[in-house]
Amino acid sequence: MLSSLKNIFKVPDLRNKVLFTLLVIGIYQIGTNVIVPGVDFHRVLQLETQAKQAGILGFLNLFSGGGLTKMAVFGLGIMPYITSSIIIQLLATVIPKLEEWRDQGAVGQKKLTQTTRYLTVGLALMQSTGIAYLFHSGGGGLLGGTQIDLIPDFTVPRVAFIVLTMTAGTAFVMWLGELITQRGVGQGMSIIIFANVVAGIPAGGGAILAEGGDLKFGVIVALTFVLIIAIVFMEMGQRRIPVTFAKRVVGRRIYGGSSTYIPLKVNQSGVIPIIFASSLLYIPVLLSNVLPWEGFRLFVNNHIQPTSLLYVAGYGILIFAFTFFYVYVAFDPHQQADIIRKQGGYIPGIRPGPPTERYLARILNRITVPGGLYLAVVAVLPSVLMALWNLQGYPFYGTTLLIAVGVSLETMRQIDSQLMMRNYEGFLK
Repeated sequence: MLSSLKNIFKVPDLRNKVLFTLLVIGIYQIGTNVIVPGVDFHRVLQLETQAKQAGILGFLNLFSGGGLTKMAVFGLGIMPYITSSIIIQLLATVIPKLEEWRDQGAVGQKKLTQTTRYLTVGLALMQSTGIAYLFHSGGGGLLGGTQIDLIPDFTVPRVAFIVLTMTAGTAFVMWLGELITQRGVGQGMSIIIFANVVAGIPAGGGAILAEGGDLKFGVIVALTFVLIIAIVFMEMGQRRIPVTFAKRVVGRRIYGGSSTYIPLKVNQSGVIPIIFASSLLYIPVLLSNVLPWEGFRLFVNNHIQPTSLLYVAGYGILIFAFTFFYVYVAFDPHQQADIIRKQGGYIPGIRPGPPTERYLARILNRITVPGGLYLAVVAVLPSVLMALWNLQGYPFYGTTLLIAVGVSLETMRQIDSQLMMRNYEGFLK
């Protein structure tokens, strides 16, 4: 392990990529601690103290590295970009123009990326406006029921300045993520999310230790090791579907005749279903602050919380359902069968066209069931223990583990491939 780590710094190109990635992460961490001008600093400190037992909005705070409760320049984090990417990906299945761009290759992908950027800026404008209003009204009960006004001088010019600053911060974060993808190591947005969630692990572990004592903390640590092994095992698992391409004679040259495979991962959807499920459970909390219905508000405050067993059960069911939904959006069997047919390929023993589509759909169903169960169990199992023990210090621990281990494995794969290209021994055996 140490020799492999030393090999990274022996290769100048790889060393520069790793150092550049660390530099960008450092810049991002600075931005998550710079408070937007116009926000009361002393009240921000009060909010951080009282918002340890955060509600649903704590999930967004997790993805922003704690910058949301600070009203930081990078307070929105990477969530607007993730949301816009998901929206564009879903719309590409129903809007013909977006579907045409998706099928155009690199040129179409460039257009989709540009559309995603514009949508990200629009979402950041809306979210920053809503957050400015919420934190002026004491958080609207979205952060543990706190009632602290972060913007006492709530005027139109000041609010406009705060909104523009946070929107510009989101655009800058999006640029930082793309820089990591182009010039660093790993997928930029994933690396930024990884840095955010990992930065909160020590404080979350300390909160569990202080709140639950040594025994409960020890059980959580033991469960962590078991879950890490399970995550590594499932993230590395894949079903390889063989594809053979027929030979073609063009002039005096013979093309094709090769064999390859389609790698279908057990966890084909990543952590996207978790984001979907959390966003859907966030809606009742928003409605409880709008609807004048006291019974509904009490139900939400008592049960739609990360440490509630009802919330945990609903969270797990939604993750499982959204896993199927997103997998079929990201990997359309009809589209894949059509691509294989157009390229002159076929799956051995399966006729091209509809039989190939049905075969891919059947395989996808078989591996998505364990993949969805795996995501749901890992995401909610620590939360179940914390709900039973009434520990409220770190309710999103399972999600944090999934992101941390998943992104680490993917980044190690990229580093490993570059080391192997230069005849060095890699990390992965």
